[in-house]
Amino acid sequence: MYMNKVTPIDSEMLARFEQGYEARPELQVMSNAISRTSLEDAAFVPAAAAKLRMDFSVLVPTTKVTWQQQSGRCWMFSTMNVLRRRVIQKCNLEDFSFSQTYLAFYDKLEKANLFFENILHFADQDLDDRETFELMGHPLPDGGQWDMAIALTKKYGLVPSWVMPETVASTGTAKYLPVLTRKMREDALELRQLVREGKDPSARREAMLAEIYNALRVLYGQPPKTFDFEYTDKDGVYHCDKNLTPRTFMEQYVGNDFDEYVVVIASPIHEKNRTYCQPFMGDVVEENMFWLNLSQEELEDLTIRQLKAGEGVMFSCDCHPDGDRKNGYWDPDSFQYGEVLGGLTFGMTKAERLLTRDSTMNHCMMFCGVNLDENGIANRWKIENSWGEEHGQKGYYIGSEKWFKANVYQITVRKELLSDAQRKLLEQEPLPMKLWDPLA
Repeated sequence: MYMNKVTPIDSEMLARFEQGYEARPELQVMSNAISRTSLEDAAFVPAAAAKLRMDFSVLVPTTKVTWQQQSGRCWMFSTMNVLRRRVIQKCNLEDFSFSQTYLAFYDKLEKANLFFENILHFADQDLDDRETFELMGHPLPDGGQWDMAIALTKKYGLVPSWVMPETVASTGTAKYLPVLTRKMREDALELRQLVREGKDPSARREAMLAEIYNALRVLYGQPPKTFDFEYTDKDGVYHCDKNLTPRTFMEQYVGNDFDEYVVVIASPIHEKNRTYCQPFMGDVVEENMFWLNLSQEELEDLTIRQLKAGEGVMFSCDCHPDGDRKNGYWDPDSFQYGEVLGGLTFGMTKAERLLTRDSTMNHCMMFCGVNLDENGIANRWKIENSWGEEHGQKGYYIGSEKWFKANVYQITVRKELLSDAQRKLLEQEPLPMKLWDPLA
């Protein structure tokens, strides 16, 4: 067994480091260069980026990009970016967007309820046991995925953006979330104590949830119960559909076919051709998150199939590596960080990056195009983001095929696009993911 031996950095080691650096005068030149240049700009490879043209052989119609501002609602925006096309087509509109504030209000309320549910489930644990420790770390997270947005939509419906507009709180969640999470952690301690004393926590749980509701009403405003859907179409014709509820609006203008979609992942650290669920994550407590794990090749093929069918593809990825937020590129070949920093090399596999926490799903967007070469092989992807028009190419980004393979983990596609063998897999009893799973 290896016995840990303390290895301090001493003066002799520092001297060796210094000698090694001074033996490479090009490093001082690079240091001088980036003293007035950002690392990203210094590492940028224009010739590689120039190959990523904003031209695509397969393209889905899109409109003005949306802007999540200073909030972690990318999953909500990207899901709605897929669905808003239905309203645009049905109503002959130039553009349309849903109210993310409306969904975010209920998302936070449902997440608070799920947190209390999970805390009670693990009430017999010590605070430093892994499940409880994970739960306490994120009582009211901003993030989410397709399943969560759809669960909210099915339960609460949808409304246009102007019916419940953005607020300072909805667009800048970091300003208030620490306050609510502190209160919820305090509530969690009380609920755990009630259970341990053999008392019924139901009344206190509801009272705690009512406090969260009141706070959300202050922060987000009142979700509408009814509204009039007024709009003028591209032909200049005025329309008014009166006294709609959020659910009737959804059913009439969006549809209710969400069960015809499936979330597909390509995870190298999970068994292939298996379904998975996440019983302690999400927002709406009565719903569950369901994933089908296929190969990277199958995930890519299904993405292309849906784009060819004329529908955008919501996806989840690691957006941190190899990105140029300003100019709209995601491409490993367009950045030479290792070379700039003295010759660092990187060789971890996708599985190794996940298992070491180097990579995770941290952003959701929508594929709206792909360019296929003469052999039908994808070489670049058009991406609709939710960072507003000031970033990227008027809000749109280009992802290289290499970036797709390295950083895209999840897509949502219509079940009808699956092969018979893939569709058969959906009948399996899903395996539960752990709370600390890298993809959870």
